[in-house]
Amino acid sequence: MRHTHSTAILLLLCTILITGCATTRPHDENTDPIDPYEKVNRKFYTFTDVVDRKIVAPIADVYIDYVPNAMQRSIGNFYDNLAYPNVILNDFLQGKVRQGFQDTLRFVVNTTIGLGGLFDMASPMGLPQHDEDFGQTLGVWGVDAKTYLFIPLLGPSSNRDVSGIPVSVFTNGLLYIGIYVVGAPVTVPVSILGVVDKRARLSGPMRIRDEAAVEPYLFVRDGYLQQRKHLIYDGNPPPASYDDPLEEESLAKPPAENVKKRL
Repeated sequence: MRHTHSTAILLLLCTILITGCATTRPHDENTDPIDPYEKVNRKFYTFTDVVDRKIVAPIADVYIDYVPNAMQRSIGNFYDNLAYPNVILNDFLQGKVRQGFQDTLRFVVNTTIGLGGLFDMASPMGLPQHDEDFGQTLGVWGVDAKTYLFIPLLGPSSNRDVSGIPVSVFTNGLLYIGIYVVGAPVTVPVSILGVVDKRARLSGPMRIRDEAAVEPYLFVRDGYLQQRKHLIYDGNPPPASYDDPLEEESLAKPPAENVKKRL
């Protein structure tokens, strides 16, 4: 029950934060239309970046240096498998029925034969890993990302994609393992390890940001918006989506039923 209350409080705080961002009017008339809350977003970005550089990144560097690569892959597979029900759910919500059944089979294979997801036994069997979430689902349904948001500690998002946060929480197997099986004393350190593993996997992109970006905030923002369009169109967005990453998606978006491959 304590774990449940903690999750509810976290989601409530996220909701309050999102609502506050959505109701605050921009003060600068020259603010980019996609980022009307840039001043607040920059503060959240700076805070998150400081926490990352001072705490998370050093721990992730130790993890990379001292944990064998094979073990890192198994740990990453484990967390990917725990979160995979979110992919399956959004497969079906997007009407991708065949992929939904394939991803369900992938989850079952890796959970059983793959020893709880530690080993990816499904990919060699022709069941590749996919990346679907509720933000992509809303994009397929015709909802545009019109406002960029940077969520403290969680990273870049948008008025559309932020709704995927609670969905990903409630479809993650770790939540239910913590509530019904082992409890918070086990799931809390496991969750912390998951954060470290995720940061370790992002070490490459973060290094590129630091070395190539003149303005890191804009680099992260524009890269995120471009990546989301890429995912929504399954890697084949219309040319206009790449010409201007801040352009409204509705200008070039085909009907929702044609965005994703159905079967």
